[in-house]
Amino acid sequence: MATLSWGVKQSFRGYIDAAGGTVAVAGGAERAPDGVFLFREGPESTLARGGDGRLTGVGRFEGEVRFKAHGGMLNVVLTDPWVEATEAGLILSVAASATRRVVFAKLNGDAMATEGDATVVPAAITLDGMFFLGDHYPPGTVVDPVRLAGL
Repeated sequence: MATLSWGVKQSFRGYIDAAGGTVAVAGGAERAPDGVFLFREGPESTLARGGDGRLTGVGRFEGEVRFKAHGGMLNVVLTDPWVEATEAGLILSVAASATRRVVFAKLNGDAMATEGDATVVPAAITLDGMFFLGDHYPPGTVVDPVRLAGL
């Protein structure tokens, strides 16, 4: 079974902590001691490495991470991240509602690296991702890389 490890953005997590906020996980997501979140592969996931080493398909991962601060004025919920190989490249999307997904980050498949048993893919936030995090990071800002294990 594949897993996705992702810290979202280290400086964002640090801001939540400094503001006296909270970070909660649910739906099967876990938080590692280093602050990174672990999501397990869900049903109908087809993400795999192709013969050329590139990622293909859709990795459907399950879980939720909720960031809260400032008495709830900052309330960010990232649910069920998916890694998708599209014609435009690799993307990381999150559920915006039960029927709609939003592309949170573009993944740089050309800069993928192997670290131990994991594939590490650099990521940069999109316009929609910027709005998810409260308009603090402009599109193209580097966020924490996505680590995929068990592919």
